[in-house]
Amino acid sequence: MGVVIAIDHGTKKTGFAVVDGMRIITEPLDVFHGAGNGEGLLRHIAELCEERDVERFVIGMPFNMDGTEGPRAADARAFGDRLMEYLKNGFGVIPIRFQDERLSTKEADALLVEAGYTGEDRKKRRDSWSALVFLREWLAAGEPA
Repeated sequence: MGVVIAIDHGTKKTGFAVVDGMRIITEPLDVFHGAGNGEGLLRHIAELCEERDVERFVIGMPFNMDGTEGPRAADARAFGDRLMEYLKNGFGVIPIRFQDERLSTKEADALLVEAGYTGEDRKKRRDSWSALVFLREWLAAGEPA
């Protein structure tokens, strides 16, 4: 089994987290700073794929608190489509799953505080730790398809 990379897609920065192929160790990766709709982000993800045997991506889906898709949900889906198209020639089809990301930022902040991060250090890590939160939730749910 390959690794799974979680992506907290944003307009100005995007967070990443990964779980190993044995599904034992989850960890946040560096935050990508740049346009969420630019080719730089796609190149960055391709580099992550070159470094790892990626089995699938889990992309955060911005739902409203009532469970309906939020206003950025269409952006997340469009990003997923662009990502699949960009990677298919070099890496084949890597499946994408969408995971509810409600309250992941709040939980990420709590984890960062617990880990001893404060102020700017916490802020610059938040997006990747948010990806870590919903990656763990996806794993706990049994890796739904």
